[in-house]
Amino acid sequence: MGYAGLMFALDEAHVTNIASDPTRHRQGIARLLMAHIAQQAIVHKSEALTLEVRVSNTAAQELYRHFGFAPAGVRQRYYENTEDALVMWAHDIQDAAYQTRLENVMRGSATS
Repeated sequence: MGYAGLMFALDEAHVTNIASDPTRHRQGIARLLMAHIAQQAIVHKSEALTLEVRVSNTAAQELYRHFGFAPAGVRQRYYENTEDALVMWAHDIQDAAYQTRLENVMRGSATS
């Protein structure tokens, strides 16, 4: 159905990948995986989450915005097909406001 990876470095957590079976897209799998990753980052006392996403993958970017991620830069020619990656960060994930956002996303009432 899907998988996700998370790497910890100091007080940051790096989302290394999130993927779901293409035949199961739009069924909430990536949202559940991202919620689990965010919860793990909070448990491990990370202050921020970061990730890279293809500039062409606007659906994923929208999902990440629901989780509080905002664009912070571009990694030129990041992917093997030379596509650029958008670098996104979610800061202050230990704050009550972020945890409320996470709860809202899980209830389906996220705001960007």
